[in-house]
Amino acid sequence: MKIHEYQSRQLLAAAGVPVPPAEVVETAAGAVEAHRRIGGRVVVKAQVFAGGRGKAGFVRLCADPRETEAAATFMLSNRMISPQTGPAGVAVRKLLVAAAVDVAAEYYVGMVIDRTRLCPVMMVSREGGVEIEEVAARRPEAIVKEWLHPHLGLQLYQVRRLAAAMGLDAPDRFKDCAATLTGLADVFLRHEASLAEINPLVVTADGRVLALDAKLNLDDNAVFRHPEIQALYDDSEENPAERRARAAGLSYIALDGNIGCVVNGAGLAMATMDLIKLHGGEPANFLDVGGSVTPEGAVEAFRIILADPKVRGVLVNIFGGIAKCDLIAEALISAAREVGFNVPVVVRLEGTNVQRARRLLEEARVPGLLTATDLTDAARKVCAAV
Repeated sequence: MKIHEYQSRQLLAAAGVPVPPAEVVETAAGAVEAHRRIGGRVVVKAQVFAGGRGKAGFVRLCADPRETEAAATFMLSNRMISPQTGPAGVAVRKLLVAAAVDVAAEYYVGMVIDRTRLCPVMMVSREGGVEIEEVAARRPEAIVKEWLHPHLGLQLYQVRRLAAAMGLDAPDRFKDCAATLTGLADVFLRHEASLAEINPLVVTADGRVLALDAKLNLDDNAVFRHPEIQALYDDSEENPAERRARAAGLSYIALDGNIGCVVNGAGLAMATMDLIKLHGGEPANFLDVGGSVTPEGAVEAFRIILADPKVRGVLVNIFGGIAKCDLIAEALISAAREVGFNVPVVVRLEGTNVQRARRLLEEARVPGLLTATDLTDAARKVCAAV
């Protein structure tokens, strides 16, 4: 689960991390008023679930309220397009107006779960303000790590090591640096995050240590334990089809291709997409209907996929286990009656009750439905049909 930058800043500030004063607005007039209350220069930042805002022109430094009004008007009336949004871009509904500071140095601080060591890890680097993946690829030695005990959390000796690695262990800076590191660790562990970043953490011209940007991703599987975090979720930032699928208990991610996929199991869904690519096609989505899919869930999956105007064919790949093949066949027949197949649908079924399922599909004689003997045959047929 993603939350906005302004929400991440609020959580960090509550944990003792020093952040510049800021306000969230939804109109250009509100941005002007916020600028006047904050005073001096401000930074206007679009609040969207995508990176690349600065290069797209959706982070702007404004010296006076007139510039703020122009920046806010531009951001709220244009879709932001960056490498992370795709060509359609995303609409901007909220803006963060934050006090600007004179930056003397930039650093990176972040936390993730180390899947190899099975514990959280905090990472710091003197190369802040850029994607940490770039630093890791170019100069991995520039990233210093400390692994946290899952129950004891971040210890003072680790704080001292990390502060020294950034050169922030001098007495006049260590206090704020320590507050930042311990605050970030507290937010990460207390809210069961999967990612927490401050990029950049800066030292200002007058010697203050401040978090200028913040990003938090929360573990979907743990959100039910944190209603206060669940309340922060902004579903207007989510793809409508993905929101609809989630309500139906389906795992769906929209992609840019033209072959829809209906599969049970995440691993099988990935393999299905690989086979489609191998045979010259492009998947339109990742869709895992789950091991215990119901007929109603399968019908809703078809409704979601066929509502996508890009889809010119569908590949159904089901390995019957908990969800038996004959149940899936009946769901396909129901979907054909209720939704209608206006594009070719190729079906590969294997597993429990597969013979009965094949008989049902053969007897139903659904227009536009093709059966396949195995996954390779199915991928070839749907790519040829499209």
